[in-house]
Amino acid sequence: MDYLFILLAAASWALIGPVAKFAFRAGLGPLEVAFFRALLGGAFFFLHALLLRRLRLDRGAVVPVLLFGAVGVAGFYASYQLAVAYGGAALASVLLYTAPAWVAVMGALWLGERLDAAKLAAVGLTLLGVVFLALGSGDELALSLWGLVFGLLSGFGYALYYLFGKLYFTRTPAEAVYAVALPVGALFLLPAVRTWPQGEVWGVLFVIGFVSTYLAYAFYAAGLVRLEATRASVVATLEPVLASLFAYLWWGERFLPLGYLGAGLILAAVVLVVLGSRPR
Repeated sequence: MDYLFILLAAASWALIGPVAKFAFRAGLGPLEVAFFRALLGGAFFFLHALLLRRLRLDRGAVVPVLLFGAVGVAGFYASYQLAVAYGGAALASVLLYTAPAWVAVMGALWLGERLDAAKLAAVGLTLLGVVFLALGSGDELALSLWGLVFGLLSGFGYALYYLFGKLYFTRTPAEAVYAVALPVGALFLLPAVRTWPQGEVWGVLFVIGFVSTYLAYAFYAAGLVRLEATRASVVATLEPVLASLFAYLWWGERFLPLGYLGAGLILAAVVLVVLGSRPR
């Protein structure tokens, strides 16, 4: 059952890019989708924290959480949606998983963590995988330089979740952090909103805000109750695989053989980092 929860979390996250393209088709821009994801997700986390009476931040965590909302939420959500818009949902989901390589480098620079052989190998595999992805993306993905840039930026933003979590989630309830950080991120994205959703588009945004943001976290947290974090992280790497499958079935996105090799190298780097981080 624990593995099922992790699989449900991965599937929920995998929906973000492919589902967002329905919102794009309905007339919403990438930044507008990012805004409504932060707004709706923040509303659900606020209710969650309120019901559990965990809506409280330590005084020393207030400023970091606000900064996290501005950078880790607004910046990350915006870059990921822009990556989907410019490069396709499949490419964006794979580039999102360059995050462990970013974490390895930033952890060594900012947290004093050791950059061992496994992490160096993972960084190398990630870089090589990105090159292969750039060379092996099919015409269906309409790969542009911006798609690659925003995809890498989304991986960097995703890495900030790990670094921030390591510093603050141990002493501040995650629900409280998201209940504050997500609305702050939405506030920073608000100036980009030019179109208000109408009709069935709200259903698309509900899937992104509730299923892929709030519920995905709930599934992942439930899976971690009895399952060790290392195994959960490996199972969660199914996210880009599922996202690529959804993007292929719904939008006809596909890579050339070299692109699939690049995607495989990036996922192999993720597993290498995760397995190499096991406690001794």
